[in-house]
Amino acid sequence: MIEVDDLSVSFGHGKSRIDAVKHVSFAVAPGESFGLVGESGSGKSTVVGAIAGLLDDWQGRIALAGQPVGRARRLAQRKLVQMVFQDPYGSLHPRHTADRTLSEPAAIHRLAGIEGLVRKGLSDVGLGPEHRFRYPHQLSGGQRQRVAIARALILEPRILLLDEPTSALDVSVQAEILNLLRRLRVERGLTMIMVSHNLAVIAYMCDRLAVMNRGEIVETLDARQLRRHDFSHPYTQQLFRASAGYDRSLLGDALEAVS
Repeated sequence: MIEVDDLSVSFGHGKSRIDAVKHVSFAVAPGESFGLVGESGSGKSTVVGAIAGLLDDWQGRIALAGQPVGRARRLAQRKLVQMVFQDPYGSLHPRHTADRTLSEPAAIHRLAGIEGLVRKGLSDVGLGPEHRFRYPHQLSGGQRQRVAIARALILEPRILLLDEPTSALDVSVQAEILNLLRRLRVERGLTMIMVSHNLAVIAYMCDRLAVMNRGEIVETLDARQLRRHDFSHPYTQQLFRASAGYDRSLLGDALEAVS
C-alpha cells in the first residue's frame, strides 16, 4: 500500500542546508500498521510529511496503492491518504466548530449528504451530537483529537498517517485514543504509519517499526522483536532504555486498564 524508495529531504542551501532525511526506504502492506521511532529531529515526521504531500522538495520515489505520486497531487490522491497531527489544539481552526471542521473536507471533495457524514463521523470517534457545534476551546484535549481523527476519516481514506497523535495528551487519555485508533484500523481496513518517540506506544499499535536516527533508518524490527528486546543497533538500545526509564510501565498499565 505504501512504498518509499531512497527518499531524501533537505532544507536550505549551501552552508545552511540540513539533510533531514537521507536515503530512506521501506514498504507497508495493505492493512499493516508501521511505526517510525526516534528522538526529536530524527526525520520521522519529515518522512510522513512527504508521504502526505505536505512537502514538495524531496527526492526519491513514493508510491501509494501501487501508483507513484509526485510533488503535486490530484484530488483523488489526496483523498487516499490523510493525516492526524500531534497537537489537537493547533491542528484545529480556533474559529471553526467541529461541524465546520468536518464539513469542509467533505465539501472540497464534493461528497453527498454532508450533514449525515458529519453526524456519523462524530459518532465513530465517540462524540455525541452535543459536541457538533462546539469550538476547540470548548473541548478537552482528548475530544479535540477525536475531532481531528474524524476529520481525517470523513473522506474514507485507505491510508492514515499519525504524527505523535497522543504525545500532547494525559496518559489515561492516550490509552483511550490509541484503543480508538486500533478499533478504527480493524473496522475500516486502514493502513497506518505512526510516528512516535515512545516504544511502548509503537509496540502496542504497530506490526513492524523502523528506528530512525539523524535522518536514516538504522534498524527495522517487528513488534515481537521489540517486546523481546531483540534489537542490535546501539541507538535502538539507547532509545529503549530512555523510553523504559520514564513512562513505559505507566502507559502499559493504562492501556491494560481500558483495553
